[in-house]
Amino acid sequence: MTDPRKSRYEGNKLAKRLRRQAGEAIADFGMIEAGDRVMVCLSGGKDSYGLLDVLLALRDKAPVEFELVAVNLDQKQPGFPARVLPEYLAARGVRFRIVEQDTYSVVKRLIPEGRTMCSLCSRLRRGVLYRVAGELGATKIALGHHRDDILATFFLNLFYGGTLKAMPAKLVSDDGRHVVIRPLAYVREDDLAAYAAAQDFPIIPCVLCGSQENLQRKAVRSMLTEWEKRYPGRVASILRALSDVRPSHLLDRKLFDFVGLRAKGIADSEGDTAFDPQSFREPQFSDA
Repeated sequence: MTDPRKSRYEGNKLAKRLRRQAGEAIADFGMIEAGDRVMVCLSGGKDSYGLLDVLLALRDKAPVEFELVAVNLDQKQPGFPARVLPEYLAARGVRFRIVEQDTYSVVKRLIPEGRTMCSLCSRLRRGVLYRVAGELGATKIALGHHRDDILATFFLNLFYGGTLKAMPAKLVSDDGRHVVIRPLAYVREDDLAAYAAAQDFPIIPCVLCGSQENLQRKAVRSMLTEWEKRYPGRVASILRALSDVRPSHLLDRKLFDFVGLRAKGIADSEGDTAFDPQSFREPQFSDA
């Protein structure tokens, strides 16, 4: 029989870890400033519920004042329980807006059966959410992507796209009008799943992306999971590497002027360290 005191202790420990890691990401990337109105995109999945919950807790203790408004896009998926989110948000005392737009039919009509729907679905959602952010006067748009999403995107681009990029923790939209933030950038997906279960969030499954089992992203996530089992700390080390990039030791001529590089008789600590024995450090981002 489970000891309720131990369960409460573990739950509190998990909540503190999530808030600490989100707080670190917010501080590291300057995600939230005084007077911000943060639009939290709430899908009904574990990640966005966790994001909202963490931001609510941080708002109450933050040294600066900011607003939160939750926004859900009702894509008119068959069987979508439309009452769940409004009832949950009202009970939490969260200001919210439900936007109804039938992007589901558009995706199903344009994407052949068996093909990946995520790209088109994401573009359609993004357009709607950017419009709503403008209507609400939101200064920041918060998304629920976590550490594992960022690393999976990195390896997808590496393996299949031939580019070295991931999901940024903070970005400006293509039209230059919106700032998008990912406060869960340092948070493990497993922790969010455990937190969702502990908090008993009313999870709403997605019948678009969630129904496609053979995605390349899922294969990459399986690879990362296996690595972490066999080599604990490897995933945290990879995340740290994304924040410690040395353009002079890569091959991108747009980031470093290799053509114009000349010996100037001045010592350069970065010059030939690639040939020196490596001194490995412990991962910076602790999961504890």
